[in-house]
Amino acid sequence: MSANKRRPLLAAASVIGVLLLSGCGSSTAGSPAPTSSGVVADQRIEAVHPQIPVGRVIGTGTVIDTDGAVQLCLGAVMESYPPQCSGIPVDGWIWDGVDGSETSGDTTWGSYAVYGTYDGDLYTITDPPIMLALFDPVRPEDPTGGVDGTSPDADLTAIRDDLVDRLGTKALSVWTERGYVWVDVVWDDGTLQSAADAEFGEGVVIITSALREID
Repeated sequence: MSANKRRPLLAAASVIGVLLLSGCGSSTAGSPAPTSSGVVADQRIEAVHPQIPVGRVIGTGTVIDTDGAVQLCLGAVMESYPPQCSGIPVDGWIWDGVDGSETSGDTTWGSYAVYGTYDGDLYTITDPPIMLALFDPVRPEDPTGGVDGTSPDADLTAIRDDLVDRLGTKALSVWTERGYVWVDVVWDDGTLQSAADAEFGEGVVIITSALREID
């Protein structure tokens, strides 16, 4: 399936993530987001598409198996019982020998670090998963270098709200912190970051990728 076909699968998690994070800044009604007028429509952040990762990637989150339909939840998970989310479809998941799961009715779930390949829609398991409680991840490098941003709060709020509207389910969550607008997506190889820099200027919007390359 294409990336467009994946969007409905991520809708619920994305909406919840945005609602939970909407308190990170108050919206200024009628304030347009400051952007570069020189960016053509097909190069704007909502129009560009990252290249598919060539090797293995790793993602951490909740794996939910509902009657054999398995998904990896990288965004928000509904606090229901059993939990629910709209995540990436997973192929090749086997519960045999995997600890840390719970089951209710026809749903089994647990939190894991999951190794696999990603084709833009489907996540195919390549290695045994690791329970998140036992997983010791390598801390990702801070893309800001530890330096706070300098954009005015009003501009950041306007940009955040603009990106929520434009990216829709392409973003797992959008929030403001430390003088930046942060956008978490399923996967970025730098394409989305470059588009954000071209449109808003460098050091304004930070794109983070939930999946990380390991090969």
